[in-house]
Amino acid sequence: MSMKRTNVYADPEDLAIIKEAAKRRGVSEAEIIRQGIHLAAMANRVWDEPLFSRTFRGTGRTPGKSEVRDTVADAVSRETESGTAA
Repeated sequence: MSMKRTNVYADPEDLAIIKEAAKRRGVSEAEIIRQGIHLAAMANRVWDEPLFSRTFRGTGRTPGKSEVRDTVADAVSRETESGTAA
């Protein structure tokens, strides 16, 4: 993967936490910072498609715990039978 160098200003307390985490995990401080940048980028990304593409028909009321359990179990059973389960 190609990387591009950039400079940022960071709070000294944050840098101390990063230094400690890098030492504890056995990775470089740069790796911790790259992971943080990636998390921030993904958290602020605007997706082209909605998170949920399926629509669900329902009764318009909040289902009970047993109804949810039964519905999920039925869906898993159907997917397992059709061979589409992971």
